[in-house]
Amino acid sequence: MSLDASDLDRHMGVPMEPGELKEPVAVNDIRRWVQGMHYPNPLHYDEEWAAQSRFGAIIAPQSFTVATDTSHGCSPAQVGKIPNSHLIFGGDEWWFFGPRIQAGDHMVCHRMPYDYKVTETKFAGETCFQRGDTLYINQRGERVAMQRSTSIRYQVKEAKEKALFDGPGEPEWSDERLMELEEIKLGFIRQIQELGHAPRSWESVEVGEELAPTVLGPHSLASFTTEWRAYPMTTWGAMAKGPTTVRAEELGYTKEMAGFEGDRKMERVNPELTDGAYYGPSRGHLQPRWARHVGMARGYGYGASMGAWVIDFVAAWAGEWGFITHSNAQYRNPAFTGDATFIRGSVTDKRTERRRRHLVTVAVELTNQDDAVMAKATVDVELPAS
Repeated sequence: MSLDASDLDRHMGVPMEPGELKEPVAVNDIRRWVQGMHYPNPLHYDEEWAAQSRFGAIIAPQSFTVATDTSHGCSPAQVGKIPNSHLIFGGDEWWFFGPRIQAGDHMVCHRMPYDYKVTETKFAGETCFQRGDTLYINQRGERVAMQRSTSIRYQVKEAKEKALFDGPGEPEWSDERLMELEEIKLGFIRQIQELGHAPRSWESVEVGEELAPTVLGPHSLASFTTEWRAYPMTTWGAMAKGPTTVRAEELGYTKEMAGFEGDRKMERVNPELTDGAYYGPSRGHLQPRWARHVGMARGYGYGASMGAWVIDFVAAWAGEWGFITHSNAQYRNPAFTGDATFIRGSVTDKRTERRRRHLVTVAVELTNQDDAVMAKATVDVELPAS
Protein backbone atom coordinates (compact mmCIF):
# COMPACT_ATOMS: atom_id res chain seq x y z
CA MET A 1 0.00 0.00 0.00
CA SER A 2 1.23 3.51 -0.82
CA LEU A 3 -0.04 6.59 0.92
CA ASP A 4 -1.93 8.88 -1.47
CA ALA A 5 -1.57 12.55 -0.48
CA SER A 6 -2.29 13.98 -3.94
CA ASP A 7 -5.51 15.68 -2.81
CA LEU A 8 -3.60 17.94 -0.42
CA ASP A 9 -2.04 20.10 -3.15
CA ARG A 10 -5.23 21.99 -3.94
CA HIS A 11 -5.57 23.14 -0.32
CA MET A 12 -2.11 24.57 0.33
CA GLY A 13 -2.15 28.33 0.92
CA VAL A 14 -5.93 28.56 0.73
CA PRO A 15 -7.50 30.29 3.77
CA MET A 16 -10.07 28.32 5.74
CA GLU A 17 -13.14 29.47 7.60
CA PRO A 18 -12.10 30.94 10.97
CA GLY A 19 -12.79 29.19 14.25
CA GLU A 20 -14.56 31.00 17.08
CA LEU A 21 -16.06 30.07 20.43
CA LYS A 22 -19.42 31.60 21.36
CA GLU A 23 -18.42 32.93 24.75
CA PRO A 24 -15.57 35.21 25.83
CA VAL A 25 -12.89 33.76 28.08
CA ALA A 26 -14.06 33.23 31.67
CA VAL A 27 -11.90 33.00 34.79
CA ASN A 28 -13.01 29.42 35.33
CA ASP A 29 -11.89 28.55 31.78
CA ILE A 30 -8.39 29.59 32.84
CA ARG A 31 -8.62 27.71 36.14
CA ARG A 32 -9.89 24.59 34.40
CA TRP A 33 -7.04 24.83 31.90
CA VAL A 34 -4.18 24.90 34.42
CA GLN A 35 -5.86 22.11 36.36
CA GLY A 36 -6.10 20.01 33.20
CA MET A 37 -2.49 20.76 32.23
CA HIS A 38 -1.24 20.01 35.79
CA TYR A 39 0.28 23.50 36.11
CA PRO A 40 0.20 24.57 39.80
CA ASN A 41 0.95 28.29 39.31
CA PRO A 42 -1.40 30.32 41.59
CA LEU A 43 -1.17 33.29 39.21
CA HIS A 44 -3.66 31.43 37.04
CA TYR A 45 -6.17 30.16 39.61
CA ASP A 46 -5.83 31.93 43.00
CA GLU A 47 -7.39 35.40 43.03
CA GLU A 48 -5.55 36.58 46.16
CA TRP A 49 -2.14 35.63 44.78
CA ALA A 50 -3.00 37.13 41.40
CA ALA A 51 -4.20 40.40 42.99
CA GLN A 52 -0.64 40.95 44.27
CA SER A 53 0.87 40.27 40.86
CA ARG A 54 1.89 42.77 38.16
CA PHE A 55 -1.43 41.99 36.44
CA GLY A 56 -3.66 42.62 39.46
CA ALA A 57 -5.96 39.71 38.60
CA ILE A 58 -5.94 36.15 37.31
CA ILE A 59 -4.32 36.03 33.88
CA ALA A 60 -4.22 33.14 31.41
CA PRO A 61 -0.91 31.34 30.91
CA GLN A 62 0.43 31.72 27.39
CA SER A 63 -0.28 28.02 26.86
CA PHE A 64 -4.00 28.79 27.20
CA THR A 65 -4.00 30.40 23.74
CA VAL A 66 -4.58 27.02 22.09
CA ALA A 67 -7.71 26.53 24.21
CA THR A 68 -9.38 29.50 22.50
CA ASP A 69 -9.45 27.62 19.19
CA THR A 70 -12.11 25.15 18.07
CA SER A 71 -9.60 22.53 16.90
CA HIS A 72 -6.44 23.16 19.03
CA GLY A 73 -4.58 24.02 15.82
CA CYS A 74 -5.41 20.77 14.05
CA SER A 75 -7.79 21.94 11.30
CA PRO A 76 -5.28 23.61 8.94
CA ALA A 77 -2.91 20.66 9.38
CA GLN A 78 -5.38 18.01 8.21
CA VAL A 79 -6.97 19.34 5.03
CA GLY A 80 -7.28 17.06 2.02
CA LYS A 81 -8.18 13.40 1.78
CA ILE A 82 -5.72 10.60 2.55
CA PRO A 83 -7.64 7.33 2.20
CA ASN A 84 -7.75 4.89 5.14
CA SER A 85 -5.74 7.21 7.35
CA HIS A 86 -5.58 8.49 10.88
CA LEU A 87 -3.79 11.42 12.51
CA ILE A 88 -1.62 12.17 15.52
CA PHE A 89 0.17 15.41 16.39
CA GLY A 90 3.84 15.75 15.46
CA GLY A 91 4.73 19.19 16.80
CA ASP A 92 3.80 22.80 17.43
CA GLU A 93 5.67 26.02 16.80
CA TRP A 94 4.43 29.20 18.46
CA TRP A 95 5.16 32.89 18.01
CA PHE A 96 3.72 35.19 20.69
CA PHE A 97 3.33 38.88 19.92
CA GLY A 98 2.61 40.58 23.22
CA PRO A 99 -1.03 40.78 24.37
CA ARG A 100 -1.91 38.44 27.24
CA ILE A 101 -5.29 36.70 27.36
CA GLN A 102 -7.55 37.47 30.30
CA ALA A 103 -11.17 37.02 31.30
CA GLY A 104 -13.48 38.87 28.92
CA ASP A 105 -11.32 38.43 25.83
CA HIS A 106 -12.98 36.99 22.74
CA MET A 107 -10.71 35.33 20.22
CA VAL A 108 -11.09 34.58 16.52
CA CYS A 109 -8.75 32.04 14.95
CA HIS A 110 -7.78 32.44 11.28
CA ARG A 111 -6.35 29.36 9.53
CA MET A 112 -4.37 28.45 6.47
CA PRO A 113 -2.73 25.16 5.37
CA TYR A 114 1.01 25.66 5.02
CA ASP A 115 2.78 22.64 3.47
CA TYR A 116 3.29 18.87 3.64
CA LYS A 117 5.78 16.14 2.83
CA VAL A 118 5.60 12.36 2.61
CA THR A 119 8.43 10.35 4.08
CA GLU A 120 9.16 6.84 5.39
CA THR A 121 8.80 6.17 9.13
CA LYS A 122 9.27 3.19 11.43
CA PHE A 123 5.79 3.84 12.78
CA ALA A 124 3.73 3.45 9.61
CA GLY A 125 5.88 3.27 6.50
CA GLU A 126 4.92 6.08 4.12
CA THR A 127 3.72 8.92 6.35
CA CYS A 128 2.54 12.45 5.61
CA PHE A 129 3.82 15.31 7.77
CA GLN A 130 1.42 18.17 7.18
CA ARG A 131 1.62 21.70 8.59
CA GLY A 132 -0.97 24.43 9.00
CA ASP A 133 -1.09 27.89 10.59
CA THR A 134 -3.57 29.37 13.06
CA LEU A 135 -3.48 33.10 13.83
CA TYR A 136 -5.12 34.10 17.13
CA ILE A 137 -6.66 37.60 17.15
CA ASN A 138 -8.51 39.19 20.07
CA GLN A 139 -11.58 41.45 20.06
CA ARG A 140 -9.36 44.54 19.78
CA GLY A 141 -7.86 43.25 16.53
CA GLU A 142 -4.51 42.51 18.18
CA ARG A 143 -2.44 39.53 17.10
CA VAL A 144 -1.90 37.40 20.19
CA ALA A 145 -0.04 34.46 18.66
CA MET A 146 0.52 32.30 15.63
CA GLN A 147 0.68 28.52 15.85
CA ARG A 148 2.15 26.26 13.20
CA SER A 149 0.99 22.72 13.91
CA THR A 150 2.38 19.54 12.41
CA SER A 151 0.10 16.56 11.97
CA ILE A 152 1.30 13.03 11.26
CA ARG A 153 -1.12 11.34 8.87
CA TYR A 154 -0.63 7.64 8.26
CA GLN A 155 -2.40 4.53 7.05
CA VAL A 156 -3.92 2.65 9.96
CA LYS A 157 -3.25 -0.80 8.48
CA GLU A 158 0.49 -0.09 8.20
CA ALA A 159 0.76 1.21 11.77
CA LYS A 160 -1.06 -1.81 13.18
CA GLU A 161 1.17 -4.22 11.29
CA LYS A 162 4.39 -2.50 12.38
CA ALA A 163 3.17 -2.32 16.02
CA LEU A 164 5.93 0.13 16.97
CA PHE A 165 4.31 1.00 20.28
CA ASP A 166 3.45 -2.54 21.38
CA GLY A 167 4.91 -3.28 24.78
CA PRO A 168 4.42 -5.09 28.07
CA GLY A 169 1.52 -2.89 29.18
CA GLU A 170 1.22 -0.29 31.90
CA PRO A 171 4.16 -0.11 34.32
CA GLU A 172 3.72 -0.82 38.01
CA TRP A 173 4.50 2.04 40.40
CA SER A 174 5.46 1.25 43.99
CA ASP A 175 4.52 3.62 46.80
CA GLU A 176 8.19 4.56 47.11
CA ARG A 177 8.50 5.48 43.45
CA LEU A 178 5.26 7.46 43.56
CA MET A 179 6.64 9.39 46.54
CA GLU A 180 9.75 10.20 44.50
CA LEU A 181 7.52 11.67 41.80
CA GLU A 182 5.75 13.82 44.37
CA GLU A 183 9.09 15.16 45.64
CA ILE A 184 10.01 16.25 42.11
CA LYS A 185 6.65 17.98 41.73
CA LEU A 186 7.10 19.78 45.06
CA GLY A 187 10.52 21.03 43.96
CA PHE A 188 8.92 22.54 40.86
CA ILE A 189 6.21 24.19 42.96
CA ARG A 190 8.83 25.63 45.34
CA GLN A 191 10.51 27.32 42.37
CA ILE A 192 7.24 29.13 41.57
CA GLN A 193 6.46 30.04 45.18
CA GLU A 194 9.96 31.25 46.05
CA LEU A 195 10.23 33.55 43.04
CA GLY A 196 6.75 34.85 43.81
CA HIS A 197 6.03 38.19 42.16
CA ALA A 198 9.66 39.18 41.81
CA PRO A 199 11.27 39.41 38.37
CA ARG A 200 13.85 36.89 37.22
CA SER A 201 16.35 39.28 35.74
CA TRP A 202 18.24 38.60 32.52
CA GLU A 203 21.52 39.43 34.27
CA SER A 204 20.95 36.71 36.91
CA VAL A 205 20.68 33.92 34.34
CA GLU A 206 23.73 31.93 33.24
CA VAL A 207 24.16 29.71 30.19
CA GLY A 208 24.13 26.12 31.43
CA GLU A 209 21.71 26.91 34.25
CA GLU A 210 19.21 24.10 34.83
CA LEU A 211 15.55 24.71 35.50
CA ALA A 212 13.80 22.93 38.35
CA PRO A 213 12.55 19.66 36.79
CA THR A 214 9.00 18.47 37.07
CA VAL A 215 7.01 15.33 36.36
CA LEU A 216 3.45 14.73 35.18
CA GLY A 217 1.60 11.55 35.95
CA PRO A 218 1.47 8.66 36.10
CA HIS A 219 -1.02 9.40 33.35
CA SER A 220 -4.40 7.71 33.32
CA LEU A 221 -7.63 7.73 31.36
CA ALA A 222 -8.93 10.05 34.08
CA SER A 223 -6.07 12.54 33.67
CA PHE A 224 -6.34 12.52 29.88
CA THR A 225 -10.10 13.10 30.18
CA THR A 226 -9.40 16.07 32.45
CA GLU A 227 -7.07 17.46 29.80
CA TRP A 228 -9.61 17.02 27.03
CA ARG A 229 -12.39 18.68 28.99
CA ALA A 230 -10.11 21.68 29.67
CA TYR A 231 -10.54 22.64 26.00
CA PRO A 232 -13.79 24.71 25.84
CA MET A 233 -14.33 23.41 22.29
CA THR A 234 -15.32 20.03 23.80
CA THR A 235 -18.30 21.60 25.62
CA TRP A 236 -21.63 21.02 23.91
CA GLY A 237 -22.77 24.12 22.03
CA ALA A 238 -19.58 26.11 22.66
CA MET A 239 -18.63 26.84 19.04
CA ALA A 240 -19.81 29.87 17.08
CA LYS A 241 -17.76 28.77 14.08
CA GLY A 242 -16.79 25.12 14.14
CA PRO A 243 -13.48 23.41 13.42
CA THR A 244 -14.31 22.67 9.79
CA THR A 245 -17.20 22.13 7.41
CA VAL A 246 -15.63 18.89 6.17
CA ARG A 247 -16.67 15.55 7.64
CA ALA A 248 -13.91 13.27 8.94
CA GLU A 249 -14.78 10.58 6.40
CA GLU A 250 -14.08 13.11 3.63
CA LEU A 251 -10.55 13.50 5.04
CA GLY A 252 -9.99 9.76 4.67
CA TYR A 253 -10.43 8.58 8.26
CA THR A 254 -11.33 4.92 8.50
CA LYS A 255 -15.06 4.23 8.81
CA GLU A 256 -14.73 3.17 12.45
CA MET A 257 -13.03 6.42 13.46
CA ALA A 258 -14.77 9.00 11.23
CA GLY A 259 -17.85 9.89 13.26
CA PHE A 260 -19.35 13.36 13.70
CA GLU A 261 -16.71 15.14 15.78
CA GLY A 262 -17.25 18.92 15.60
CA ASP A 263 -20.41 18.51 13.48
CA ARG A 264 -22.70 21.26 14.77
CA LYS A 265 -25.77 19.92 12.96
CA MET A 266 -25.41 16.56 14.68
CA GLU A 267 -24.67 18.37 17.95
CA ARG A 268 -28.25 19.62 18.01
CA VAL A 269 -29.53 16.04 17.69
CA ASN A 270 -27.05 13.91 19.66
CA PRO A 271 -24.13 15.88 21.09
CA GLU A 272 -22.40 12.80 22.52
CA LEU A 273 -21.44 11.91 18.95
CA THR A 274 -19.65 15.23 18.46
CA ASP A 275 -17.49 16.10 21.48
CA GLY A 276 -14.53 13.81 20.81
CA ALA A 277 -14.67 11.69 23.94
CA TYR A 278 -17.02 8.89 22.94
CA TYR A 279 -17.05 8.69 19.13
CA GLY A 280 -15.00 9.88 16.21
CA PRO A 281 -11.28 10.44 15.53
CA SER A 282 -10.34 11.50 19.08
CA ARG A 283 -11.82 8.57 20.98
CA GLY A 284 -8.65 6.50 20.76
CA HIS A 285 -7.11 8.77 23.40
CA LEU A 286 -9.64 7.71 26.02
CA GLN A 287 -10.73 4.24 24.86
CA PRO A 288 -7.98 1.57 24.74
CA ARG A 289 -9.86 -0.55 22.20
CA TRP A 290 -9.80 2.30 19.70
CA ALA A 291 -6.26 3.27 20.61
CA ARG A 292 -5.15 -0.18 19.46
CA HIS A 293 -7.26 0.22 16.33
CA VAL A 294 -5.09 3.16 15.20
CA GLY A 295 -1.73 1.59 16.11
CA MET A 296 -1.34 2.75 19.72
CA ALA A 297 -0.64 0.41 22.60
CA ARG A 298 -3.24 1.90 24.98
CA GLY A 299 -4.89 5.22 25.84
CA TYR A 300 -2.62 8.14 24.98
CA GLY A 301 -2.34 11.89 25.55
CA TYR A 302 -2.94 14.89 23.34
CA GLY A 303 -0.18 16.53 21.31
CA ALA A 304 -1.54 20.02 21.92
CA SER A 305 -1.35 19.36 25.66
CA MET A 306 2.27 18.29 25.35
CA GLY A 307 3.01 21.62 23.71
CA ALA A 308 1.32 23.36 26.64
CA TRP A 309 3.46 21.40 29.11
CA VAL A 310 6.57 22.77 27.42
CA ILE A 311 5.38 26.39 27.51
CA ASP A 312 4.17 26.16 31.12
CA PHE A 313 7.44 24.58 32.25
CA VAL A 314 9.53 27.49 30.98
CA ALA A 315 6.99 30.12 32.03
CA ALA A 316 7.08 28.84 35.62
CA TRP A 317 10.84 29.42 35.72
CA ALA A 318 10.68 32.80 33.95
CA GLY A 319 8.09 34.16 36.38
CA GLU A 320 5.31 36.65 35.82
CA TRP A 321 7.70 39.29 34.41
CA GLY A 322 9.01 36.90 31.76
CA PHE A 323 7.36 36.52 28.35
CA ILE A 324 7.76 33.59 25.98
CA THR A 325 8.27 34.87 22.44
CA HIS A 326 8.80 31.60 20.56
CA SER A 327 8.48 27.88 21.20
CA ASN A 328 9.25 25.06 18.79
CA ALA A 329 8.43 21.53 19.95
CA GLN A 330 8.66 18.21 18.13
CA TYR A 331 6.69 15.26 19.52
CA ARG A 332 8.35 11.86 19.19
CA ASN A 333 6.50 9.43 21.45
CA PRO A 334 3.01 9.69 22.95
CA ALA A 335 2.28 9.83 26.65
CA PHE A 336 0.55 6.51 27.37
CA THR A 337 -1.61 5.61 30.34
CA GLY A 338 0.57 4.38 33.18
CA ASP A 339 3.58 6.40 32.03
CA ALA A 340 5.05 9.43 33.75
CA THR A 341 6.44 12.40 31.84
CA PHE A 342 9.64 13.95 33.18
CA ILE A 343 10.41 17.49 32.01
CA ARG A 344 13.89 18.96 32.20
CA GLY A 345 15.42 22.08 30.75
CA SER A 346 18.58 24.16 30.67
CA VAL A 347 19.62 27.58 29.41
CA THR A 348 21.58 27.29 26.16
CA ASP A 349 21.89 30.94 25.10
CA LYS A 350 21.33 34.52 26.25
CA ARG A 351 21.48 37.58 24.03
CA THR A 352 20.29 41.13 23.48
CA GLU A 353 18.40 41.84 20.28
CA ARG A 354 17.29 45.07 18.65
CA ARG A 355 15.20 47.45 20.73
CA ARG A 356 17.21 46.10 23.66
CA ARG A 357 15.12 42.96 24.06
CA HIS A 358 16.88 40.63 26.48
CA LEU A 359 16.30 37.00 25.51
CA VAL A 360 17.20 33.60 26.87
CA THR A 361 16.89 30.27 25.04
CA VAL A 362 15.91 27.17 27.00
CA ALA A 363 16.28 23.63 25.65
CA VAL A 364 13.52 21.35 26.97
CA GLU A 365 13.29 17.57 26.87
CA LEU A 366 10.40 15.33 27.86
CA THR A 367 11.09 11.67 28.65
CA ASN A 368 9.15 8.83 30.20
CA GLN A 369 10.20 6.54 33.05
CA ASP A 370 12.18 4.38 30.60
CA ASP A 371 14.11 7.42 29.29
CA ALA A 372 12.35 7.27 25.93
CA VAL A 373 12.30 10.79 24.47
CA MET A 374 8.72 12.02 24.14
CA ALA A 375 9.44 15.55 22.92
CA LYS A 376 12.22 18.06 22.41
CA ALA A 377 11.77 21.81 22.25
CA THR A 378 13.57 25.13 22.22
CA VAL A 379 11.88 28.07 23.90
CA ASP A 380 12.86 31.75 23.70
CA VAL A 381 11.82 33.89 26.65
CA GLU A 382 12.21 37.62 27.17
CA LEU A 383 13.34 38.63 30.66
CA PRO A 384 13.51 42.05 32.30
CA ALA A 385 16.95 43.68 32.56
CA SER A 386 18.09 46.17 35.15
